[in-house]
Amino acid sequence: MPDLSLARKVLQTEAAAVLALVDRLDDKFARAVILIHDCRGRVIVTGMGKSGIICRKLAATLASTGTPAFFLHPADAVHGDLGVIQADDVVIAMSYSGETVELTCVLETLKRIGAPLIAMTGDLKSTLAQAAEVALDCRVSEEACPMNLVPTASTTAALAMGDALAMAVLVEKGFKPEDFASLHPGGQLGKKLMRVAQLMHRGDSLPVVQRHTAMRDVIYEMSRKGLGMTSVVEKDGRLAGIITDGDLRRKMSTAGNVLDLTAEDVMTPNPVAIATSTLAVEALAMLEQRKITSIVVIDADQRVEGVVHLHDLWRTGMV
Repeated sequence: MPDLSLARKVLQTEAAAVLALVDRLDDKFARAVILIHDCRGRVIVTGMGKSGIICRKLAATLASTGTPAFFLHPADAVHGDLGVIQADDVVIAMSYSGETVELTCVLETLKRIGAPLIAMTGDLKSTLAQAAEVALDCRVSEEACPMNLVPTASTTAALAMGDALAMAVLVEKGFKPEDFASLHPGGQLGKKLMRVAQLMHRGDSLPVVQRHTAMRDVIYEMSRKGLGMTSVVEKDGRLAGIITDGDLRRKMSTAGNVLDLTAEDVMTPNPVAIATSTLAVEALAMLEQRKITSIVVIDADQRVEGVVHLHDLWRTGMV
């Protein structure tokens, strides 16, 4: 049986390392946030070994939340790739000791280029920290490794500090859910944040008739647009009602010649409608709850903007 007491101690040690960072968020951290927020170029994150893995995560998190960022391997940097760094970039360098050779070798070049340097280190007196515009304190009292050797608590602390930095920048930029969705079009998170405005039928594909449109023309419009329904509007474009295939069948069974009627004779008045800002998942839930296949999308003045069909939502892969 594995020693679970050791596993518990690992988690406790790493949790303590992260909690210890809370009291270190000071003016230096705020300065780092401002440097990244004001960056006119890209944020270049660099580190060796296990720190490099954490750097890749930080670069990915920044990029996915609206800050252009990428990982630069220090070994590649000292062998010619320093040319990617420009004066309007910001460099984040991560090294627990602050003395990683591949990083210290590029410090002079960074100073010459003029790109601001943010250091994330466990030693604020190290070469890396002293060369940086801002040095963030990521020290830990001990590693979670029973030999106190394998980077464990230190990499967890660095990961957490990086996340704190990225989230603070996100808020400073005013990054919104719709921004996140636009950067994640292929993922489930992006799909959950998709708005109906991105999916609805509009313009020439929008089925729409007026109150006094003859039913012959209403049926033609429904057939031509292929959604099994049409919206009915007032002269000013405000939503008056909706006609579905089901409405037609019910009226045909009770009203004789349907072609003698107009749209308002058949429509369901005051139908359910949603705003363009409605989340696609909310629209899907509403359609399934009401057992309908289409829903009209309106603006703040009740004017028809589009129609969302159940199949449009299914095609996104949300279900």
